[in-house]
Amino acid sequence: MAIQWFPGHMHLTKKAISERIKEIDVVIELLDARLPGSSANPMLAELTSGKPALKVLNKRDLADATRTPLWLDHYNSLPNTRAIELDASEAMPARRLIDACHALAPTRGTMVKPMRVLICGIPNVGKSTLINTLTGKRATKTGDEAGITKVEQRLVLADGFYLWDTPGMLWPRIIVAKSGYNLAASGAIGRNAFDEEEVALELLNYLIQHYPAMLEARYKVEVTPGITDEQLLEEIGRKRGAVLTKGRVNLQKAAEIVIYEFRGATLGRITLETPEEFAGWLAAGQLLDAERQVKKDKIETNRLIKFKKIPRPARSDKSDKPGEPGES
Repeated sequence: MAIQWFPGHMHLTKKAISERIKEIDVVIELLDARLPGSSANPMLAELTSGKPALKVLNKRDLADATRTPLWLDHYNSLPNTRAIELDASEAMPARRLIDACHALAPTRGTMVKPMRVLICGIPNVGKSTLINTLTGKRATKTGDEAGITKVEQRLVLADGFYLWDTPGMLWPRIIVAKSGYNLAASGAIGRNAFDEEEVALELLNYLIQHYPAMLEARYKVEVTPGITDEQLLEEIGRKRGAVLTKGRVNLQKAAEIVIYEFRGATLGRITLETPEEFAGWLAAGQLLDAERQVKKDKIETNRLIKFKKIPRPARSDKSDKPGEPGES
């Protein structure tokens, strides 16, 4: 299953960023610390035209504390980029954000040359909650639902420091299949765009390999060698009483339990990818996407030839074919 979700207001966000970026000094991209690679918008690099970037790994209190430093090192190693981590419990994050932006654009931040910052992120990454914390008031609507913020707004974070907030935005086509599942599990994608059972199975498949002890502790199940995600989901359903008539397990209910307990960290502090894992998924996705594009181009070329929009390519000389005169 390919998971895709790009509501109409996201097109408007893309247009707004394209227009606003000309006067922006630093771009803050809020990432989900549980899936830092999958939650990084590949379209943003194109839209922001190489502007200095601050990667903020939000929800660090929900992520694996041993994996977050790996991602910070990864992003801090990139040119013109800094990375920090935040969580909902941090009462005064403004100073850290301001200092990090000044490090990226040291000549800005005065009343004469104010710092102009654009903050972006995928839906439901915690951006609205962060901005309310930064401003000390309820500046934006928040909730555990993707796509709540739908308009751009400007905020004054400090003297000489202006922050433009944008609605959460995904990208039109997710080429990394694993990213689609991780985004769905995190709540970044609307419920109507994915099947909970399939997402839960993908999630369990990863957790069996990397966090078996958490599964055993939370669900009182045995994660034995060779157990499949299907078997585990069914066992979780039985343990939690998600049972239908004749002893059948309600897999939909079991899937919802797994997904929502991951989102709330009831299951434990989990990160669904390392930099190395994501790099491998991305390379595979790009290769598959390139192969799809070749097939798509071939189909389009044949269509244009059929309707005589373009000339048919000249055939190669018969002498090049095996068995014809001229064969060596």
